[in-house]
This record gives sequence, C-alpha cells and structure tokens, in this order.
Amino acid sequence: MLEKETVFASKRRTLSMKEIKEQNLDLNDLAVIDSFDLSKKDFSAGILKGILFTAIAILIFFVPVTFNGKTDMVFGIMYNFFVTSLGDVGLWLVTLLVCATGVLSVYGKYIAKDGFLRNYFKEDSAVHPLLYLLGGFFTLAFTLNKTTPVKFPEVIVGPATGGTIIPAIVVAVFWIIVVSGVCMPFLLNYGFIDLIGSLMEPLMRPVWKVPGRAAVNAIASFVSSSSVGVLITSKLYRQGVYTIKEAVLVVTGFSAVSVGFAYMVIQTAGLEDRFLAVYFSSLFLTMVISALIARMPPFNKKEDVYLDGKVQTEEDRRTTSVSGENIFVTGVHRMAKKAYTANPLPSEIVSSLKDGMEVIPKVLSLLAAVGTSSLIIAEKTPFFTYLGKVFEPLLHLLRIPNVQEIAPSFPVGIAEMFLPVLLIKNNVDLIHPGARYVVVAVSIVQIIFFSETIVVMMATKLPLKLWELVVVFFERTVLGIIFAALFARLLGFM
Repeated sequence: MLEKETVFASKRRTLSMKEIKEQNLDLNDLAVIDSFDLSKKDFSAGILKGILFTAIAILIFFVPVTFNGKTDMVFGIMYNFFVTSLGDVGLWLVTLLVCATGVLSVYGKYIAKDGFLRNYFKEDSAVHPLLYLLGGFFTLAFTLNKTTPVKFPEVIVGPATGGTIIPAIVVAVFWIIVVSGVCMPFLLNYGFIDLIGSLMEPLMRPVWKVPGRAAVNAIASFVSSSSVGVLITSKLYRQGVYTIKEAVLVVTGFSAVSVGFAYMVIQTAGLEDRFLAVYFSSLFLTMVISALIARMPPFNKKEDVYLDGKVQTEEDRRTTSVSGENIFVTGVHRMAKKAYTANPLPSEIVSSLKDGMEVIPKVLSLLAAVGTSSLIIAEKTPFFTYLGKVFEPLLHLLRIPNVQEIAPSFPVGIAEMFLPVLLIKNNVDLIHPGARYVVVAVSIVQIIFFSETIVVMMATKLPLKLWELVVVFFERTVLGIIFAALFARLLGFM
C-alpha cells in the first residue's frame, strides 16, 4: 500500500503554505486538494493539528458527559448552561432582540434607501416584516406574562403554545447558534469532515446521492440537535462543499432530532422500556426513507450546481470517491492539508460567530412567529383532526390499531415534532403499543416541522421553497407509516 501511495504522491507537486496562498487555491474542491502534497514537516504539523482539533470536536459534539446529575453531550451542557444561568435576563435579551428585529425590518425593507439595515432586509418578501413583528409580539407577550404582573391570554402564552416555543425553542436556539459559532470550526475547518467524507463516500454517494461528508451532519444532529445539522449544511453549502441538490437532500434527510429529545418522545408514548429498539429502528427508517426521497420529485429534479454557479460533473463526483486500500490514506492526507492550511483558530471562530450573528435575528423571529402560530392552530382548531382523516384509509389498509385516535398525529407533526405524541399522551394506556410505535417512528422520520427545522432552513437561505418542504413532509409521512407498520410487526409491537 505504501508503495502505491508513494507512486501516486510522486506525480503531485509539493507546495509550501506561501505557494498555496499565492495561488489562491480552492481548498474546498477535493480535486484541488488532491493535486498537491505537503512537505514531510508540513504534513506532520498538519496531521497533529488535525488530530488535536478533531479530538476536541469529538469531545464537544459526540461524547456524553455527566454534569450535575444529568448526562448530555458537552455541546448540550454548554448551551444549556447559558439558558439556565441567565434565566429571565437571557429571556429578556432574546425578547428585545426579536422585538427590535420586527421594528427594524419595517424600516430596512420599506424606508431605508441604503446602509446595513437596507442590505440586511431588502431580499425578504413583503410578508417577512409582518412575521418578524408577530414574532416580536408573541415573545414580548410571553416574557411579560412570565416576569411581570401583565398577563396575556392562555392561547398565546400557555404551556401548549408560546410557553413551549419561546423558552424551549427560541431561547435555546439563540444559545445553540452562539455556542455553535465557537465550537463549529473544530468540527468543520480542520480536516475532520474530510477524513470522514473519504471513509463514508463509497456508501453515502450511491445510496443517498450525497457526499461522504454528510455523515457528519447526521451524527451531529443525532447527538446534538437538528438545528446544528441545519447550520452545518448551510455553512458547507455557502463554502462550496455541497451542490444545491446535495444541500437539500442532506438538510431534509439527516437533520433528525437528538437522542435526548427522541427519548422524551418515546417516554411520552410509554415505550421507554424498549427505547433502544424504538430509537434505532426509527433511525434506520429515517435513512431508508431519505434514500427513497433522493429519487423522488421534487428533490430529484434539483440541480447539482454549486453556489457560485459551477456545475458538478461526473469527474467531480469521481474525485470525491476513493476506492480500495487508498481510502484511509487519502482521507488522512486531506485532513492534514485542510488542518495545515486553515486560518488560525481565533480568526476561524470570529468568522463562524459572524455567520451565526447574521442569521440569529431572523431565525429567532420566525421561530417565535411561525412556531407559536402553528401550535395555536394545532391546539385550538380542528384543522389537523380533519387533515388526519386523509391518512385513515392507509392506516386501515395496513391494519394498524386505534386508527381514529392516532390519525391526527401524522399531519400535526409539521407544526412541531413533539405534538404527535402529545396528542395521544392522555390515552396512552388505551392505545395499542403498535399504534404508539408507529406514531413515534413517523414523528422521528418526518424531520420537517415549522417550529424549528423549516424556519432555520428558510432563514439560512438554503435553496428550498416552502411548497417543496410541505410536499416532502407528506412524502416522508406516507412512507414512514408504511415502513413503521412493517417494523412494528417485525419488532413484536403488533
């Protein structure tokens, strides 16, 4: 193997850091990164740097740690520390930011002729300022209701609506984005995803039609949060790593909820005694359905074009693939080059934080507006109950028990992924375990929901249209019901 690698390497030029900078090489293009070598000294420096920062990334995002009696990933402990430590001060900080966004969006969109605010809001649609203002109203109403004698109607600030969205999602996502800004460079900028991408490419490309690097998105979502998966995809798309089609498939196929949140869902459905079977079978179903969605409209019609307009060719796809015994060696070389040529850590963190600060105002405002509105519709109107009747024939065909009780749980998932199990919570003891399994599995498979992932996807300017997300939500739901019914029988739930 070493002989082959030596022959392969001998055909490439050896470049110093100065030469790489002078030639302004695109190091996100794997064909470019494979076209040169580092000197032995520079390679050693790069691989040591890559291993160190990769170890830090693994510790932050993927290693469970027990802290104050609770087990979570270091990343989760970090952002939850800020949420709990700042308490109402943090809540008011987010509230003022969201309210300011609503007011300033009107000025930036309709009054300002130039300047920062004009540039920030000018590409928003006419309805966006209304949503930002609505988000400001919902957030201010909840905060005043919680921290002052001023009270608002339960329908707006109650635990089933604003009381869920504002503290548990809007405030949490604020700190997720801030902490991500500090931690994400360790994960993305020093070769870890290039090593994983090289190892996973032979599986990811033919099965899911995405690069091997997408495996990092999936792992980060499962162990951290779905927002982290969306933010990683957005950053890699803007860096020119993913094409339009790849970014869309990754963000809608691999941004699943974290294991901690999944446990809450499974526990609420009364299936915690079989947590491992439910969780891992649901993840497997998510992967199967994501592979099918990649081959179905509307996403199979998406173009393999990068953000800068460059069309991905078959040669580009071959460049990312490495066969046989060279897979690991190539991955290590890519890791060393990316780590060696990356900017110093402080500048990478500053750049990452800047990216996060740009999306925070819009993300939080839309989460508050769309998330709270969706829960109000779900909780206070029969809309999703009527929509659930569409699924009843399929449920009867698959001979799933308790059809009428569980049917509304499937469409309501588009509002918030926790709602499906909340709808059956009060009747858990009366609903068949097989029916409960189907509700849980489908809610995990759906991935797309307004209270978080849809809003973050749209706010980070990923190449998606709202109608596409709605269509794919229902595609994933129908496929999820079919496969979940099969697995419920295979696992002995029915």
